[in-house]
Amino acid sequence: MSEDWSLDVYLKHRLQLVESALDVFVPKTETLPGSLHDSMRYSLFAGGKRIRPVLMSAACEAVGGQGEDVLPAAAAIEMIHSYSLIHDDLPAMDDDDLRRGKPTNHKVYGEAIAILAGDGLLTEAFILLSNPQVLQNVTAPARLEIIHQLSRAAGSLGMVGGQVVDMESEGQRIDLPTLEYIHTHKTGALILAAIEIGAIIGGADTTQRFALHRYGEAAGLAFQVADDILDIIADQSLLGKNVGSDEARGKATYPAILGLEGARQRARDLRDMALAALDPFGEEARPLREIAAYIINRSF
Repeated sequence: MSEDWSLDVYLKHRLQLVESALDVFVPKTETLPGSLHDSMRYSLFAGGKRIRPVLMSAACEAVGGQGEDVLPAAAAIEMIHSYSLIHDDLPAMDDDDLRRGKPTNHKVYGEAIAILAGDGLLTEAFILLSNPQVLQNVTAPARLEIIHQLSRAAGSLGMVGGQVVDMESEGQRIDLPTLEYIHTHKTGALILAAIEIGAIIGGADTTQRFALHRYGEAAGLAFQVADDILDIIADQSLLGKNVGSDEARGKATYPAILGLEGARQRARDLRDMALAALDPFGEEARPLREIAAYIINRSF
């Protein structure tokens, strides 16, 4: 990796690749029903760092693969992430007005279309991953494992389960293990899946996969700790949603349980755990190391 390598350039390049892939793989607005596909694309292209696709690409590269090889799977995981945000913002859940600095999907298209747009994105992700015309360099057993990993991360034992416990815990005094269950499932599961899928596509061996699994667990949780801190300290223009919305809804957060400085220390500890997991790797894992620091630096 060249001496003038920078994370900013790396992130921008990967972002462009993912945006282009999404534009190809997601039905255009001109495709019937236009209102549904317009709603799906509205949230999908509303911005964001695309951290999950970037992590997938970086994990693939860390084990000797080509980052571009993950693009169909990266597009699929971003579809699932976008679907979860649409549903998370609904009046029945968080009832948010802003997402990434723009009106939330249901504010623009109405609740019914927003629900169906989320359903559409979730389904399109698996239509894409099961398409024999994509991921042609991935064996059939590996493709099946990718679909299994992503399904599990998105379902009741992953993201959806974490969302349920999060909603049930609103206004309640919960302990740290419960909070960590919420965050490792609601947010961390999809981040971990991105890294594990990248490793599969890159041809990782068992030792590499174990190390990247440990990295993904720590990085995924660090991401949510940082988000909890940002909900308190960030400017609304930076956060892209209403600041303090977690506190207003009585959501349990790391700062609420550990205090602001305690939450920051937890983020630092998780960063160090993520970096230690990458000790077996060389310079090829530099993007993963830099991303681990980037995740928590947002909250300081």
